[in-house]
Amino acid sequence: MDVGRYLVEAHLREGRPIAELARVHGVHRSWLYKLLGRYRREGEAGLVPRSRRPRRSPGAMAPEVDEAIVRVRARLLEEGFDAGALTIQWHLERERGASPSTSSIWRLLRRRGLVIPEPRKRPHSSFIRFEAELPNQLWQTDATHWELADSKPCEILNYLDDHSRVCLGSVPHPTVKAADVVVDFHQAASRAGYPAALLSDNGAVFSGASRNGKVLIELELERLGIAGKHSRPYHPQTCGKVERFHQTQKRWLAKQPAAASLEELQSQLDRFRFHYNLHRPHRALGRKTPQEVWDAKVKAGPGAAAPPVHYRVRYDTVDRLGKVTLRYDSKLRHIGLGARHRGKAIVLFVADREVRIVTEDGELLRQLTLDPTRDYQRQSA
Repeated sequence: MDVGRYLVEAHLREGRPIAELARVHGVHRSWLYKLLGRYRREGEAGLVPRSRRPRRSPGAMAPEVDEAIVRVRARLLEEGFDAGALTIQWHLERERGASPSTSSIWRLLRRRGLVIPEPRKRPHSSFIRFEAELPNQLWQTDATHWELADSKPCEILNYLDDHSRVCLGSVPHPTVKAADVVVDFHQAASRAGYPAALLSDNGAVFSGASRNGKVLIELELERLGIAGKHSRPYHPQTCGKVERFHQTQKRWLAKQPAAASLEELQSQLDRFRFHYNLHRPHRALGRKTPQEVWDAKVKAGPGAAAPPVHYRVRYDTVDRLGKVTLRYDSKLRHIGLGARHRGKAIVLFVADREVRIVTEDGELLRQLTLDPTRDYQRQSA
C-alpha cells in the first residue's frame, strides 16, 4: 500500500485531521487535500500514482531534427569518420543553419540506443600537454603499419603540424626506409613550407643515436637549419598527436574497400587528408578544423625568431629535502634551496629558463637559469 492510500484511509475511517497526518508523515497538506479530492471524484482510480511528465514540451526537438541527427550519424559512421555529438552538431550547423546543443544530441543518441554511456574518463586537466604556438613551428612524424587487400603488409608515413593538427603528408611504402623519410619530408614542405623543428620517435629511420651516428633525415635537417627532436625511449606520449592521428586514419581506412595496391591506397589517403584537414572539427582545436587553425596565424620556419617568452608565477612550499619542483620542456625539474628552507612558503617567478624564487615577504632565496640537460638544478658552491 502506498502512502497516499494509507493517509486517505486514515482520514476517512479514523477521522484523523489532515494537518496531523501531514505533520506526522512529513507530507504537505495541499498534496493530501488534492489526493482526497481525487478520491472523492474518481474513487480508487484517483489514488493511483500519476506521471508528473508535462503534457507538452514546447522546447523538445522536432521529429525532423531527431531524424536528421540519426541520419548524419549513420552517414559519418558508414564513411568511417568520427560520429560523436560534437561532430554531428558541426555538420548540422552547416547543412541546416542551426543545431541542438551537443548535450541534447547525446541524450537523443542514448535514448535511441545508438551510444552506450561510458565510465567517466580521466579528466583532461590531469594530462600534461604541450602545443607549438605557431603553424610550422613543430612537425610530428611517425610510420604506422597497414595491410593491402592481399594481406601484404605496408607502412604509412605521416607528417602532422603540431599546432594546427593539419596533415601535411601521408604516403604509403612497402617498408619506410631512411631515404623515404627525406623524400616525403620535402614533398610535405613543398605544400606548407619548411618547419622550424621536426619531432619523431627513436625509430631507426629517424634517429641514429643508438648506432652512434646520424641518419639521412638528421643530416638533412642540419643542412636546412631545422631542429631535430626525438621523444624519450618508451614514451610515445611525446608524439601523441601523430599517434592519435594514426588511430583516426586507420578507423577511416577500415571502412573503405581494401586497397589492392600502394597507388590505390595513396588515393584513399589523399581523400582522407582532404576531409580531415577541411571538414572535420577537432575537439582539441575548439571545434575548428585543422585548416582553419592553420590559416589563422603566421607560419614559423627554419631560423625563425624565437617564440614569445613564457611568463609564469607559481606558489609552492619547499619540501622536506629542501627542494622545489618546476616543469620545463615537459619534464619535471628539481631545484635545490637547502634544508634550512624546508616547509617555507615560496613564490616562483618564471620567464622561460630564468627563475627567481622568493619568500612570501619578498626575500630572494635563489635566482638561476635552468639547465635543460639536468633534472636536478644544484646550488652553486
